[in-house]
Amino acid sequence: MHTPATNTAALTYRGATEADVGALVALIESAYRGDASRTGWTTEADILGGQRTDPEGVTDVVRGADGRMMVVERDGELIACCQLERRGEHAYFGMFAVRPGLQGGGLGKAVLAEAERFAVAEWAVREMHMTVITAREELIAWYERRGYARTGRTTPFPYGDERFGVPRRPDLEFELLVKPLG
Repeated sequence: MHTPATNTAALTYRGATEADVGALVALIESAYRGDASRTGWTTEADILGGQRTDPEGVTDVVRGADGRMMVVERDGELIACCQLERRGEHAYFGMFAVRPGLQGGGLGKAVLAEAERFAVAEWAVREMHMTVITAREELIAWYERRGYARTGRTTPFPYGDERFGVPRRPDLEFELLVKPLG
């Protein structure tokens, strides 16, 4: 497997607009679903089929009063994104996607660090929360190396709601991961 060289220079971070929705949906889908996602290591294609998100879901995040959909660009090209939502004393991190061919080179680490910096600087939150499918052990380990702790608190996968995907196995659930922020 080819590991791209670390290239986090010249990244531009900005809040998404409604004009970005189509490109954001395409990026998120490419990182998580279908054959294109298999070129990266964050694919969920073996455990979930169907869609990861849709234009309505991304538009809701872009319009959200207590959040921000962060767009990451290099040379004007959309290469990563994430959702941040202020929830009282903590921020929620979600819809994290890095273009599959760019995964494994430090870009995700840089985006996560910027999301944490933003949440502290703009919202003065004390923790970052996220939920990850427990079957994604490699992804959970990646977050643990970045200071996130498993809580053991789980919520069921929304079986029957195809807006979140079509499960390929019966044991899916989300676990809350938490990281204290400076």
